[in-house]
Amino acid sequence: MQTLDQIKSAIRHAMNSDFYKKHFAGINIEYIKSMDDFVKLPFTDKEDLRDAYPLGLQAVPDEEIVRIHSSSGTTGTPVIIPYTKKDVEDWALMFKRCYETAGCTSLDRIHITPGYGLWTAGIGFQAGAELLGALAIPMGPGNTDKQIKMMIDLKSTVICATSSYALLLAEEIEKRGVRDKIHLKKGVIGSERWGEKMRKRIAGELGVELYDIYGLTEIYGPGIGINCPNQDAMHMWTDYMYIEIIDPKTGEIVPDGETGELVITTLKKEGAPLIRYRTHDLTKIVPGKCECGMDYPRIATLIGRSDDMVKVRGSIIYPSRVDELLATIEGVSSEYQIMIDHLNGKDILTLFFETNVKIGDASHELEKTVENEFKHVIGLMPKAKAVGMGELPRSEKKSTRVFDNRY
Repeated sequence: MQTLDQIKSAIRHAMNSDFYKKHFAGINIEYIKSMDDFVKLPFTDKEDLRDAYPLGLQAVPDEEIVRIHSSSGTTGTPVIIPYTKKDVEDWALMFKRCYETAGCTSLDRIHITPGYGLWTAGIGFQAGAELLGALAIPMGPGNTDKQIKMMIDLKSTVICATSSYALLLAEEIEKRGVRDKIHLKKGVIGSERWGEKMRKRIAGELGVELYDIYGLTEIYGPGIGINCPNQDAMHMWTDYMYIEIIDPKTGEIVPDGETGELVITTLKKEGAPLIRYRTHDLTKIVPGKCECGMDYPRIATLIGRSDDMVKVRGSIIYPSRVDELLATIEGVSSEYQIMIDHLNGKDILTLFFETNVKIGDASHELEKTVENEFKHVIGLMPKAKAVGMGELPRSEKKSTRVFDNRY
């Protein structure tokens, strides 16, 4: 009953906020006697948090708030998350645990490229590194020339980045012919879903062992979970949160091992506790104990989001399925973009993909292969267009894969 007691305590605290006073109005927490009762509580979604702007989520007095962060989204009302001193300390402890799980020590030099400011990324990576006792190199994003110079001169051993920026750095290091001057051993990569082909490219070109770190601003930030050296799943720090996997359509709990949407309840968060928060990230519980020996439960590497699918001419398309499809075709790189347009009364899907095949007759044959495989796997015939390596835009943050121009 310990977890249920923790959850009830978290709910009582959450109801100090203006948001949860309204969200749970009429609910008597003392009537929650079992987990079956708990899962009858309404979910919290990002739109709810936007409606609570600016500080409707705050569950402690003003004098206890030491910092705010905001979601990295560029559309709509921002989500503001207030943090207490303990929230900041707990987050750093979780992040330190992530670094330790990845095998990082106080002897490492951790090169931090995610952004600073309202976004939770950079400052979280830094706080965890400092608590570990490692040397933090707080570069932030951009200025690739300086990034590589500092990486060489300071002998950085760990790179922290989004997968998009890690790929950009890998390509630039290869282009400059300085890989033999790079001392990187590990990469701690987060903030976006990435396919196996992209993972192999980054690992191969940088010569590093990669770790997939998980998090979101609403739940502290990055650092609430990471994969261990077994690499096949991410351990979640469930002493700080309770996790559920639900059917995105029905909201019902799905069995372990079945894919669904991750829902998180914070157990210790003071500034902005969240109860049954829908992350929209698609994953599954990996059953059984990990060979690494840690008791923390595992979720599978994210396969996408329940809200990032698009429907074109009756076919439902997830970027994760496109990742998997392209990974099976020789000559196609990890980088692609999908453009969806509505022309002459018909939806048109154009798939741009990078290739090291010379543009010409050979690439035309590859385009036909991509089109046929796409049709076979996803059920829709696209217009495939091969482009040279590096021609699609790279990002210092998250890459946008799908551009829907119909609306």
